[in-house]
Amino acid sequence: MLIIECGLQPAFYYFLMIFNSVILTYYYPILYPLFMKKNNYYLKFSISVLLAIVVGNTKVLAQLNIPASYALIKRVIPQRYSSFMVEPLTAGDKDDFEIESKHNKIILRGNNGVAVASALYNYLTQYCHCQVTWNGTNLNLPKVLPVVPHKIHKTTPYNYRYYLNYCTFNYSMSWWGWDRWQKEIDWMALHGINMPLALTGQEYTWYEVYKSMGFSDADLKDFFCGPAYFSWFWMGNLDGWGGPLPLSWMQSHRDLQQKILRSERDLGMTPILQSFTGHVPPSFQKYFPASKLKKINWNNGFADTYILDTKDSLFAEIGRRFIETQTRLYGTDHLYSADTFNENEPPTNDTSYLSALSARVYQAMSNADPKATWVMQGWLFYNDRKFWKAPQIKALLDAVPNEHMIILDLAAEIEPVWKRTDAFYGKPWIWNMLHNFGGNIVLFGRMSEVANGPATALKDPKSKQMEGIGLTMEAIEQNPVLYELMTSNTWQDEPINLDEWLKQYQVNRYGHINKYTQQAWKVLRNTVYNGGNIIRDGSESIITGRPTLDSNTVWTHTTLNYKPQYFLPAWDAMMKAIPSCSSSDGFRYDLVDVTRQALANYALPLQIKWVNAYRQKNRADFEKYSREYLQLISDMDALLATRKDFLLGPWLADARKQGNTITEKDLYERNARDLITLWGNANSPLHEYSCRQWSGLLNDFYKVRWEKFFALLDNALRQGKEADITGFDKSISQWEWQWVNSHKNYPLQASGNSISQANAIYNKYRKVIGAVYK
Repeated sequence: MLIIECGLQPAFYYFLMIFNSVILTYYYPILYPLFMKKNNYYLKFSISVLLAIVVGNTKVLAQLNIPASYALIKRVIPQRYSSFMVEPLTAGDKDDFEIESKHNKIILRGNNGVAVASALYNYLTQYCHCQVTWNGTNLNLPKVLPVVPHKIHKTTPYNYRYYLNYCTFNYSMSWWGWDRWQKEIDWMALHGINMPLALTGQEYTWYEVYKSMGFSDADLKDFFCGPAYFSWFWMGNLDGWGGPLPLSWMQSHRDLQQKILRSERDLGMTPILQSFTGHVPPSFQKYFPASKLKKINWNNGFADTYILDTKDSLFAEIGRRFIETQTRLYGTDHLYSADTFNENEPPTNDTSYLSALSARVYQAMSNADPKATWVMQGWLFYNDRKFWKAPQIKALLDAVPNEHMIILDLAAEIEPVWKRTDAFYGKPWIWNMLHNFGGNIVLFGRMSEVANGPATALKDPKSKQMEGIGLTMEAIEQNPVLYELMTSNTWQDEPINLDEWLKQYQVNRYGHINKYTQQAWKVLRNTVYNGGNIIRDGSESIITGRPTLDSNTVWTHTTLNYKPQYFLPAWDAMMKAIPSCSSSDGFRYDLVDVTRQALANYALPLQIKWVNAYRQKNRADFEKYSREYLQLISDMDALLATRKDFLLGPWLADARKQGNTITEKDLYERNARDLITLWGNANSPLHEYSCRQWSGLLNDFYKVRWEKFFALLDNALRQGKEADITGFDKSISQWEWQWVNSHKNYPLQASGNSISQANAIYNKYRKVIGAVYK
């Protein structure tokens, strides 16, 4: 809808409104490609004059940016975009869209760009049986586009469709450039997202703020962390680690953030920026010796950070400066994220203290922006429930006006916190699926909770001000079915019928449905995607854990939410579906992922075999089973090498690409290697938190560690003594740190054939794995 305010006569006002709509709707598809041609200066000038006449003497507040919508359509389906027309739609209280066939065109109407993109995706999935995911895309449109027999009209019941977690910006997005960001923004719009977290470039805002307060670059050197650790820097958990951060990074990502925000806003999204929570540089007291600082520690192997007391007059001053500087650089939609106690407990549980603190944090926002709304991640209420009991939560929330705060129930599919907080005591809140931790690669999810939870909560009178749904995963580009499922809630207020939905999912993903894919998905739904009472995101494979004789490590939880033998029929069925589905990119990804999971699960019983052999002093069996274990890792590596989704190379290459000098490139590569292995230094307690089953990492990191461990155990058997496991942990952590600081180029493109590799592995392992579970 175009809202035009002008001082013209009503008749002419309506004429302009209609004329403007006609020009943009019917002639833009023709003019746009001509307008984009190089050197077509006359046409560009003519179009500019025409549009200037249309909107002359008017103030245009555009909820629907028609050019941006056409540009998105052209990016998604470049060969067929001219078959679509975009028209504005007058919205009610919530976003809505329409789809209609008219004059041999598919008409997409919406009140904003997200609604139009959602209309496009609805048409692509429901009529053309297509799909757009991170891991496998099907855009094989029929030669003649299907006619929509009757006008489709959909209205979302949710004001907000939230997207991203602080952690996603590093576990997945650390090294993204504009091309990858644009692709993600398009994905967001297609899937109905209208409220994305937008934190890129915040370090430049802080740089300007502190430089304006007299801090030197040397003062800030130990403040800014490396690019792979921004999420935890933004939340006040660490300073400096992985740095020093070059100014060139800050400047380039300031520019990148401006592009991101422009694109999101052009599509009608309202991005969430950051606000001040008290985290200040270690050198702060040098300039403000009388300031009230509190030293805190995240207890994860990093140095203390410094938090400015909210009662200090500087708190409000810095908060105001930050918002004003950020607004000058990036604009504002009046939504601000502020996490005061991310995995750090307040000094007291006194409710008056918590209430006053919360009020001051909000005041720091509203001093600079009276329209400010605080968007709070509710992770603290889930993660530290021993501290955050009802009185403490209520005190923290009640201090802020209801209309100026939104709470994210961050892991509602695991534990809906709204149910034990009286729906956050009247605050507007959003039901979110967290799903993934650390970017770990594992088939897992809670399908039933995701299909039923949002609509059930929406209709529950006790949910009070439930205003939206969202995705808060720590990492993306895995388990695409869960994200298609969760976003399918956007345009309906009833629970999703999983039986019918999964059939449609298969048709869209594979191009058709057959009995074998149906069998496979029935098993997957009842095993890996039946999350049950597993607290985290499913199990990791023992392969990715630091070598041990135990079946679990601190961050390698191998307990499955299903019996592994019950998973194998899904593998069988996927193999049988190869003849009819092998041309599908989504199927090939799923086949590799299911095969990977079967091997990852098998590693545990195979480990038990060589552990038992070692403890029984049976060196022959130990050598046999340890050799099979190492070969299993190599076979997994070869399988995953057939899909770019599972390669280490792009992660490291994208990191190096961000650097302008060899020093910068080496720094960024070290960040990239560190995050997915040790996480910190050689003594980091977070090692393997962000493990990845990736080709390159399996052979050159995980396998090498196991080889060294087996050499230790074999030597102990030969000498008839116990192996020094404690000593090994210390020595292997030093080797891991050497790996973090090393350099090696890994493949950037997939190699081998997914189908033939999966066949070879199935023929080699299926009977063996089946026998071991019996």
